[in-house]
Amino acid sequence: MATVSIRHLGKDHGATPVLGDVSLEVADGELLVLVGPSGCGKSTLLRCVAGLETLTRGTIAVGGVDVSTAEPRDRDLAMVFQSYALYPHLTVRENLAFGLKMRKVAPDEIARRVAEAGAMLGLDGLYDRKPGQLSGGQRQRVAMGRAVVRRPKAFLFDEPLSNLDASLRGQMRVELMRLHQKLSATMIYVTHDQVEAMTLADRIAVLSKGALMQVGPPGELYGRPANLFVARFIGTPEMNVLDAGLARAAGLTGELGPEVRHVGVRAEAVTLGRAQAVIGEGPSALVEVVEQLGWEALVHVTVGGLRLTARVVAGEAPRPGDRVRVTLDESALHLFDAGEARLERAAPRRERA
Repeated sequence: MATVSIRHLGKDHGATPVLGDVSLEVADGELLVLVGPSGCGKSTLLRCVAGLETLTRGTIAVGGVDVSTAEPRDRDLAMVFQSYALYPHLTVRENLAFGLKMRKVAPDEIARRVAEAGAMLGLDGLYDRKPGQLSGGQRQRVAMGRAVVRRPKAFLFDEPLSNLDASLRGQMRVELMRLHQKLSATMIYVTHDQVEAMTLADRIAVLSKGALMQVGPPGELYGRPANLFVARFIGTPEMNVLDAGLARAAGLTGELGPEVRHVGVRAEAVTLGRAQAVIGEGPSALVEVVEQLGWEALVHVTVGGLRLTARVVAGEAPRPGDRVRVTLDESALHLFDAGEARLERAAPRRERA
């Protein structure tokens, strides 16, 4: 395996910039996930690494070797696509072996690698089937196996699970985690699914409009987002973001200082109490909607013209139309300035009577 170095990469489509000045270092054996909204440039970035898109600016190196202008076949990278890209007329065994045959690998070595990849991905009993006889999850395992047999310097995944239903996506996430652990492989993975990003990644890179917003471990992006975009994009449900002045006027926060324009708070840091609670335990709010999610529930309330979502234990959830008291864990507030950048200082605690 190898490192992947992306330095000052830019990509324009005609006069339209798709990627700006993007620099990333993917360590040997690391699984880096690229996330962002549709059109942010994440798939374009992956295709630039693969050699399927020509760079406008910048360089890409794999294992210390500059591959910026190299043909895709000369980069020693394996790509797994959303569409599986299997040959429909070939069996599973033949699909797995195809790339190795094109590279004139010895037949006994091909057989050994195919058997090894098949065992790793649970393909035993499927070797003689064709893609049309396989489920979506099985097809994706074959697509991953075809990449594994090549033993590339790095793996590239372009939303490989997006065609699967929710249950299969969950199963395949586990398979991908196992694959990464077994191979200790360098992987760059593109997805729009936050659950995939948070569960799979060693680090996550968040992009918006072709620019890199933040790179770091999942916990860091969730707990210390660099700006409002990352705060809103990372996490389910989306972080509550309030106008600082309105939050103070509604009695949800203490005085935060003139530089604070936006206040963010995760749903788990919003506490709901009985409407009969004393005044000092938070302002009164109206429960609008309750989403039951099994062991937990998301409660959507309005208070002082502001909307908030709280995460509670399902059995303790109020009902729509109820009045509740709302308090925020002020030690868990995220503060942002007028430019939507994070402010690195603790939120003050409210004085208690």
